[in-house]
Amino acid sequence: MSREITDFEQVIAEAKDYLFNTLRFRAKTCNTYRGHWRRIACYMKSRQISAYNLNVEKEILRYKFQNRRIESLNAFEKAFYNAIKMFSEFVLQGSISISPRMHRNTYNFKGATGNAIADYIAYKKSLRASPSTIRVYYRYLLQFNDFCCSRKLTDIKQVDLSLIIDYLKYINRKKGFPVGPILSVIRTFAKYLFDEKLIPESYHEQIPKFRRVQQPQLPSTYSKTEVNKLLKSIERFATLGKRNYAVVLLAARLGLRASDIAFLKFENLHWESSIIKLNQVKTGKELTLPLLPEVGNAIIDYIKYGRPESEEPFIFLTQRPPYSRFDSSNVVTHIVQRAFLKAGLGRQGRKFGPHALRHTLGFRMLEASTVLPIISEVLGHQSTKSTRYYLRIDLQSMKQCMLDVMPVSKEFYTQKGGSFYA
Repeated sequence: MSREITDFEQVIAEAKDYLFNTLRFRAKTCNTYRGHWRRIACYMKSRQISAYNLNVEKEILRYKFQNRRIESLNAFEKAFYNAIKMFSEFVLQGSISISPRMHRNTYNFKGATGNAIADYIAYKKSLRASPSTIRVYYRYLLQFNDFCCSRKLTDIKQVDLSLIIDYLKYINRKKGFPVGPILSVIRTFAKYLFDEKLIPESYHEQIPKFRRVQQPQLPSTYSKTEVNKLLKSIERFATLGKRNYAVVLLAARLGLRASDIAFLKFENLHWESSIIKLNQVKTGKELTLPLLPEVGNAIIDYIKYGRPESEEPFIFLTQRPPYSRFDSSNVVTHIVQRAFLKAGLGRQGRKFGPHALRHTLGFRMLEASTVLPIISEVLGHQSTKSTRYYLRIDLQSMKQCMLDVMPVSKEFYTQKGGSFYA
């Protein structure tokens, strides 16, 4: 059985609507499946396949996973595997039998607070909250119910702001309690209690908000000597080495992201004007960079003596048949990481992928007193805010901002019998 597909987007939209309206998947989950299904559509278009059947499913899975066992797949690969199975069922049968895991109500709410919580969860279900959201309400409100029972509350009106604050202090002392999500659930529960006139006072807006601010880690950078050692370690006499050298060089000399290297096309290379012009995969913003002689020569060496014959518009191809473009940016990441390991670099607590080379280029430009707008333009940042990330490791510039400490006389510390230290 097969189905002729004339409009991929229409079929994908129908499948997404089925997940959302019939199976009640969350919108975010539906969008995730839509992304996987678009990958299926791209594969079929590239192979000029118009009729979808189980043979096409097997072909795609074999192309993506090379007959690997399901147990060996990572989380993203398993998600794609499940997505194509669901797509097959919808295309061939017009429905999907896979339903979200339904929550089994094994929770035992107690007392007046427990009754109110049970009514609240029933109310959220009536609003078609997703099963995963309901599970979160059950888990967090059960903990709160246990706390209320320990206080021997007999009336829901006893659940006031002071009790919430005491509960906040209680969970703050416990390890493994996600304070922010718990407070968010309790805040909506308190609003429900007031709206239903179960408590006399509206205090949900006074429940403190919890925000954990994490400072980004310092970017991993490498010295000029280390980068040169990395490039020299790649065996360029082999066809695979020619490809890998060009890939690493694009990251090291131009700071291109892994996704932009993976999907670089011939049309992006403007040999007459010696520039590379492309639309960045991550931001969609156009980026123009100089096609350095070193980079250009490496690409030419790969195209002439290392690249398999193919009609693909993409420059970099897999080395095993069927020769095709990289299916994701992870291929570029693995190429760079293997080069780092072979060169004996990257095992000093630093990251060692293409992004590390990108960070290194930005840092070296900053070290050479290049102004932020130019660095931002080279790295393809949407604003200089992202480029300021590198300022935290520019110790050379920081030293220029150091101020001399004015000398203080000894009498200052000994005045009044040394009471300054009291």
